Amino acid sequence: MARPCDLSATEARQLIGRKALSPVELLESCIAQIEAVNPAVNAVVTTAYERARDEARQAERQVMAGGPLGLLHGLPIGIKDLAETAGIRTTHGSLLYRDHVPVADDPVVSALRQAGGIVLAKTNTPEFGAGAHTHNAVFGVSRNPFDLARTCGGSSGGSAIALATHMMPLAHGSDTGGSLRLPAAFNGIVSHRPSAGVVPSITREIALSFLEVEGPMARSVADCSLMLAAMATRNRDDPMAYPLDPAQFVSLDPIDLSGLRVAVSDDLGCAPTSQAVRRTFRRRVERFAPAFRRLTWLTPQLDDALDVFWRLRGAYMLAKHSERFERHEAQLGANVRGNMLAAQQMDLTRMAIAHRDQLRLYRAFQRLFDEIDVLIAPTVTVFPFAFDQPHPTEIDGAPMANYVHWAGLTSALTVVGNPVTALPCGLDPTGMPFGIQVIGPSHGDRFTLGVAHALEQLFSQDTELKQPVPALARSPKNA
Repeated sequence: MARPCDLSATEARQLIGRKALSPVELLESCIAQIEAVNPAVNAVVTTAYERARDEARQAERQVMAGGPLGLLHGLPIGIKDLAETAGIRTTHGSLLYRDHVPVADDPVVSALRQAGGIVLAKTNTPEFGAGAHTHNAVFGVSRNPFDLARTCGGSSGGSAIALATHMMPLAHGSDTGGSLRLPAAFNGIVSHRPSAGVVPSITREIALSFLEVEGPMARSVADCSLMLAAMATRNRDDPMAYPLDPAQFVSLDPIDLSGLRVAVSDDLGCAPTSQAVRRTFRRRVERFAPAFRRLTWLTPQLDDALDVFWRLRGAYMLAKHSERFERHEAQLGANVRGNMLAAQQMDLTRMAIAHRDQLRLYRAFQRLFDEIDVLIAPTVTVFPFAFDQPHPTEIDGAPMANYVHWAGLTSALTVVGNPVTALPCGLDPTGMPFGIQVIGPSHGDRFTLGVAHALEQLFSQDTELKQPVPALARSPKNA
């Protein structure tokens, strides 16, 4: 019989609503799994067990009283250690904040708690989320549960590991250049990078920008969508937020894949994708192509997107860290320092041209969806690398221009801002999870999730495509 921590969020919430599962029982199962598994992977960096137990007992009383329950009632949630959590240490992965205990929740955390979610723990992240490998000077490195010698990706690496190993059913993440999607791919879980404004955020330092978003992470598309329904609350402090009905994400309508026009690309016309990833992706496409009405290979017009991203990222980093850099440069990690120094060398003309080029790329990319319904691409350009390697410095002999260059399959899509669901797609030839990105039309988040949900069901019937599960996720007696 499945342990409570092995249940999906959707299953657990249904059982709680039917009084067939106690929130206390679910929480204790998750805590036991953290205690058993986390020492090996370092996904969870701060726990809030006693407060969570108090909230689980209260959640149980509410269930027994028979009153209305929130969407996430009684579900334990991990929060990435970039988001402020009232009364729970929030370090941002930085020595500057190693003892910081906020007095208020970030709006996204508040929304999750108001929906009945129970904040169980904080999950590891690189310093200020700068990097696609989860390591910082406060808590050290997080490791991939499928192979402890390899990276879990980043920057939402701790959340991805915690989900893959069944420490919790839902986890929060954020994404600038791929931080929701890269760790989803490397750890075999699901994430959704929403259209900017769907999940209001106060962490964005530039008023109108696609770059930084917060989003849900889970073990299934349905769970991701359920969590998104709780996160998609209106907040006037975010100028990118717009009125929408969060209820649209509570459940997903079935989508008939046989009616879809699908395009696929192994490099998006700009990413330095390794030959090994290209071969693996092509084999996967061969297996799922018959499910669609039409599938075509194409090269999106994103040729200079990575250069545009690097310049836009420079402006973002200057806005976010200038004062901190001036006062505490010596205490900041290499990624933040390097990015700041590079940004300081960019002149205003180059920044202005980057914004103009982003608009050109955005418009050209949106026109693709006049002819197709979704675009599918690999998530990551390389297979998971060694945990002690900060980032790939070359791919197939070609040097990387900077520490985010290797993440071009995700950062190119950040530039245009379309919704993206990251979905597991079997194992790569080295035995590690392989992931794809399902890219939908602008602001078509529900449709994009619906297509990913249908693909997930298709993949579950194919031994080569189904979602992998690490041995660490299993009960010790069954591992």
